[in-house]
Amino acid sequence: MKAMLRPLLNEDRSDLERMLSRIKEFDQDDQSLALELIDTYLQNPDQKDYVFILACDEQDRPMGFACYGPTPLTDRTFDLYWIAVAPEYAGQGLGSRILSEVEARIVETKGRMLVIETSSSPIYHLSRQFYIKYGYTLSETLKDFYMDGEDRVTYMKKFPSA
Repeated sequence: MKAMLRPLLNEDRSDLERMLSRIKEFDQDDQSLALELIDTYLQNPDQKDYVFILACDEQDRPMGFACYGPTPLTDRTFDLYWIAVAPEYAGQGLGSRILSEVEARIVETKGRMLVIETSSSPIYHLSRQFYIKYGYTLSETLKDFYMDGEDRVTYMKKFPSA
């Protein structure tokens, strides 16, 4: 699959809003939070908390994205806040390409670890399997974090020392 990776631009926001609304795993709260991070990034170009990688097709239309950033008060640890792929591109390797780019950029900056938090909800089963497939290890399960019966599941991957 051909995809160009580039930074997020203001003109991408409406396309990303439409894309997020079509991802069945993301409810309205998820969509609102993702858009809040997108808006923070776009409205504050000097901020250093969030980094976006956007994957686009040959017509420069968004296909998917990732948002990650340094974890405050840590030694070179990063959080992956979002990784999303438009439904028509799911299962075609685009998520893998985006995640690989996130990891490469973290390693390039001498980052030592990437942490990913998700839900134990069955709707996120494929996401959890995706992280395991790419070498992330389960580091913590916080019972009933989101609500009774829905745990926060945390995965992490350490990178070779620079």
